[in-house]
Amino acid sequence: MVSWMISRAVVLVFGMLYPAYYSYKAVKTKNVKEYVRWMMYWIVFALYTVTETITDLTVSWFPLYYELKIAFVIWLLSPYTRGASLIYRKFLHPLLSSKEREIDDYIVQAKERGYETMVNFGRQGLNLAATAAVTAAVKDFWLFCCYSPINLRVKVR
Repeated sequence: MVSWMISRAVVLVFGMLYPAYYSYKAVKTKNVKEYVRWMMYWIVFALYTVTETITDLTVSWFPLYYELKIAFVIWLLSPYTRGASLIYRKFLHPLLSSKEREIDDYIVQAKERGYETMVNFGRQGLNLAATAAVTAAVKDFWLFCCYSPINLRVKVR
């Protein structure tokens, strides 16, 4: 059985580093055919990564799970099977084409809400920091007033 660590290393090397280098070469040589191939791969791999995160939490106990992950990434990558191209053309492209407008609208709404949310978090963070600073200053002042050497001498006399 393959461990999680070996599986992760293989997926990182063959699923990310190898494709990243060949994506670089496609961009550098401006080979449109290779560029499209690697773009399809990265879209499918992004979906795989999201799915992997969920399945790692739920079905990693399944026998040969890590071996199947390795085999799937190699299948996606292989120029003989063209797995990523097959998944993209048969499933993802039709799905994304039919839902493109809805996805774009959702992204616009998320951006707007994201900005508003960040402003609110920033405002709350500043209020929290100001409250903490005032509280600390009051405590320090109180400690200084109560336990300063001047006050201690006065109380002793």
